Amino acid sequence: MTTSLLHEELVFLDYKAQENEELLKNLATILNHKGYVKTSYANAVISRERVFPTGLNTLGVKVAVPHTDPEHVNKAAILVAKLSTPVRFKEMGNSGGDVDVQLLFMLAVTDPKEHLATLSKLMSIFSNGDKLLDLYQSDTKKAIINKLDEILA
Repeated sequence: MTTSLLHEELVFLDYKAQENEELLKNLATILNHKGYVKTSYANAVISRERVFPTGLNTLGVKVAVPHTDPEHVNKAAILVAKLSTPVRFKEMGNSGGDVDVQLLFMLAVTDPKEHLATLSKLMSIFSNGDKLLDLYQSDTKKAIINKLDEILA
């Protein structure tokens, strides 16, 4: 992952939402208004989440990694949102269980190969509960970006 995917304007420290579709729609709208994604991104990411959920029951902090096909993206970016209260997502895989997500990484990726590489690098963070908790406890946008850069270098 390169720094070019991370932008302070796409890091939210205390984001409020009641449920996951509202959260996804609102965050997709932010990405759209800033020119990162097309208007079709919101419906596409919500539809994909229903079929292929992205909630991860990770150690320390529960995460979700909503994303959709590159055709809905104008320029690559990662939106990071620390949620003020957990939002329930379905767990990735076949369990059908719920995950109360506290940290969300919304991916807008234009290249499928880059998409897989980005997901793989993010998964390396998710498998380390200490690093994930440290990232979640960051209190500035710059700190989050710096920690992600450091972890993913």
